[in-house]
Amino acid sequence: MLKKLLIRNKFFLPLVTIPIILSIVGLIFIFEASAVNSSRQFGDSLRYLKLQVVWIFLGLVVMVIFSFIDYRKLYFISFISLIITIILLVIVLIPGIGSTAGGARRWIDFGFFNLQPTELAKFSIIIYLSSWFTNKEKKRFLPFITLIGFLVFLIILQPDMGTAIIVFLLSLTIYYFSGANLMDFVIILGGAVVSFYFLIKTSPYRFNRLLAFFNPAIDPLGISYHINQIFISLSSGGLFGRGFGASRQKYLFLPEAHTDSIFAIIGEEYGFIGVLILISIYFVFIYKIYHLIRLAPDRLSRLITIGIFAFFNFQFIINLAGIIGLFPITGVPLPFLSYGGSNLLISFALIGIMLNIEKRVKV
Repeated sequence: MLKKLLIRNKFFLPLVTIPIILSIVGLIFIFEASAVNSSRQFGDSLRYLKLQVVWIFLGLVVMVIFSFIDYRKLYFISFISLIITIILLVIVLIPGIGSTAGGARRWIDFGFFNLQPTELAKFSIIIYLSSWFTNKEKKRFLPFITLIGFLVFLIILQPDMGTAIIVFLLSLTIYYFSGANLMDFVIILGGAVVSFYFLIKTSPYRFNRLLAFFNPAIDPLGISYHINQIFISLSSGGLFGRGFGASRQKYLFLPEAHTDSIFAIIGEEYGFIGVLILISIYFVFIYKIYHLIRLAPDRLSRLITIGIFAFFNFQFIINLAGIIGLFPITGVPLPFLSYGGSNLLISFALIGIMLNIEKRVKV
């Protein structure tokens, strides 16, 4: 009993604590990055800060609810969750229902909040595939690629290449660790690379992003403006940063400063040392999830936790890689730090599921 208690305190208490700490840090920088733009747009410099406080509160409520739901019951609602997700992904494409911003139709406006169905897709695919692959059935290759291909197709229609990549990688990770044939894995990955290359080549917007990635100097006031402003932000931060509140890029120079590019603002104000500390905190968080995978009491909980591990890992890696120029900018948020309700609610829901799994760990 004492050993069990010590293991839980050592490895799982931070699993709750770290997301809360990151969310509080996120609040500070969301205000920092959005105050100027928010004041200009809405006449209220605190607008995004106040909204994010609400989302964090709701996220914590969702986390507590899921922590009391037996994760084994998710098996029975996984199919319903998937169907609802598919319906919402179709509805969001309908003009007049789906809200458009930046040329993409990704949100459904319910009046008091905007729902992003692609975030629900991440949650549903983790739960559904984990439940499906709990049983080691044969001949699942074709149904699997058909399902994932359909989901990715609906997401790309919005268009949202970043989330399409995340959903694909999540699915492939769960499929592989469920005991998939290595050759199936290689075929799927190879086919995906060809498909994404074709999608980039046939879309001027995506192709321009790829050009900006390979050559940021190609059009500094046009297609490569965003990545150049990120580089300016990071380079001006130096080793120790400009100091809290001293960012210059937040004055409407850096696009998406309070959402996808918030890491650049942190780097500008706290420098290399600050972002190194932040990355270290993320690594500790990811390690806690990895440790839970090792302790998972059964196949279902193990696959779910692997899916959650991939969920946070891929988002963090793709966002960070885009910011430092190792990957094209995709619009993927930084978990717990970027502004946004849908991703935050899903993230806390997944934390709640892991807490419920932890309760059933046997030592």
